Amino acid sequence: MTRILWINPVGTDAYDAPIGAELRAEAAPGTRVDVCSLPGAGPQHLEWNALEAVVAGPTMGVIRWAAEGGRYDAAVIGCFYDPFLRGARELSGSMAVTAPAEACLHVASTVGERISILVGRKKWIPEMHENVVKYGFADRLASFRVLEMRVEDFQADPEFTQQRIIAEAEAAVEHDRADAVVLGCTIEFGFYREVQRKIGAPVIDAITAPLRYAEFLAALGADHEWHTSRAGGYDAVAPRELSWIPAVEPILNVDPR
Repeated sequence: MTRILWINPVGTDAYDAPIGAELRAEAAPGTRVDVCSLPGAGPQHLEWNALEAVVAGPTMGVIRWAAEGGRYDAAVIGCFYDPFLRGARELSGSMAVTAPAEACLHVASTVGERISILVGRKKWIPEMHENVVKYGFADRLASFRVLEMRVEDFQADPEFTQQRIIAEAEAAVEHDRADAVVLGCTIEFGFYREVQRKIGAPVIDAITAPLRYAEFLAALGADHEWHTSRAGGYDAVAPRELSWIPAVEPILNVDPR
């Protein structure tokens, strides 16, 4: 069985159960998915970069806990900003770690040639664009399209959210010449199948893609020993420095299987 930990790097567990249910419905038969948020009080979302800084330490602590003793084969840091991904890989041992933007862009660039990313607010675009460039997909980017919605809006009125996503996805295909659309927030879950049916192009979901990518990375490690390289920039944190990063055991929404 492949064991995946999905980390919501926020101080609310409001989305743990619905995201867990969605992920388990999408996972391969041999995959177990546990979901957690950060223990204790903390930001309810990471729309501002300053809020990312607040959750850095606890997120690294959960990564360290997940990697200890081979608890999980892979972990996903569940925010489309991909916060702390490099740091997480320095702590991950043989556990694979990915995040939504990285996974979605790899998938989208394989099934399409021009990618449009649907974001909630224009505030999100600069950091997300930095990741597009960093991951090497700048020449594949057709557009960012703004839904004019905050994180907490996406699941408040699902019918309205779906209408907004369909409208911007159609515009991305028709006007921006995108042939793959990425949903640029993990809380945009639950819509991609209907949207791609409407627009006639792949719509890459921000929780499903990283889940399947994590399964793929876990299989590469198990079958071929292709783990995160320690020969360069992902050199593991020295044991003498680990006292600065205490393991943090989260409260889990556990896969019942």
